[in-house]
Amino acid sequence: MAKLLGILIFSFLATLVAAIPFINLLYKLKFQRQKEQNKDIFGQVTSIVNRLHAWKVGTPNAGGLLIISVTIFLSAIFYIFTKYSLNWTAYILYFSLISYGLLGFYDDIRKFFGWKKSGVWGLQIKYKFVLQWMIALIVAWLIYANLGQQYLNIPLWGNFDLGILYIPFAAFVIVAMTNAVNITDGLDGLATGLVVIALSAYWVLTNLAGDGDISLFIAVTIGSLLAFLYFNIFPARVWLGDTGALSLGALLAVIALMTNQVVVLPIIGLVFVAEAASSLLQWWSKATRDGKKIFLAAPIHHHFEAKGWDETKVTMRFWLAGAIAAFLGLFVALL
Repeated sequence: MAKLLGILIFSFLATLVAAIPFINLLYKLKFQRQKEQNKDIFGQVTSIVNRLHAWKVGTPNAGGLLIISVTIFLSAIFYIFTKYSLNWTAYILYFSLISYGLLGFYDDIRKFFGWKKSGVWGLQIKYKFVLQWMIALIVAWLIYANLGQQYLNIPLWGNFDLGILYIPFAAFVIVAMTNAVNITDGLDGLATGLVVIALSAYWVLTNLAGDGDISLFIAVTIGSLLAFLYFNIFPARVWLGDTGALSLGALLAVIALMTNQVVVLPIIGLVFVAEAASSLLQWWSKATRDGKKIFLAAPIHHHFEAKGWDETKVTMRFWLAGAIAAFLGLFVALL
């Protein structure tokens, strides 16, 4: 455990050193938020969000590139020079991080350079969704075929064998969590802090289970995220962007699947679930109730902003909710 803590600290320091020149490079390349109208999932302008966040124009985006790069580079070094090794566990984690990172980066680039946009986030929703599912099915098959994972661990009951159905189930978990984290990434530091909390819970589970390869990867990722969070908290100097949000959401889901602790993922990631659910409920309400809304704005963190909460107040209370949910998830997982 001491070695893993050392790896986490080293990853934190390495990211901290790299962050300033990286952020300066984003400014130089003009990878910054452009002035645009924030729209909901129907493509309608959300005036409340535009009013509250208009001052953030010019903040560099795609900070997820830094986290992905540091995590892959450092974890590969530690896999080679420690008792751990590069194997299918590491390869699947790398593939998940890189593939969803590239999908998000393409979307971010469209925003940066003002290329013709369609849909909500650059790519049309249906095409983005199809690409997410294609990648998720590949990752799910790799977990099933190379790690022999096909069971669903249900606390107080045991393992339930899904057989070949594990592949579509795992793909659904990956797509769902990927979008949930991306939806949550709307306030300075919110998604980053919540991912740190959720990954910390799974770090505890992997250490108790002796999953050293996954523990090492989580240690490197948490260290990098903590350093990034220093620059991501209000007022943020850099954001995750779709690059970081999509890749981290996928990573969290894949780790839950690999550790056979996916049943507690909705508990550990309860805030992510609530954020996604609020957006879906708002979507459903407007579609079926003649445009009537349930929330003042969606996802739900914007609802609380619209009610008058300061951005930092929303973020810190959501972090607190995420921490309590993580402890609850650990309790259930260890029953």
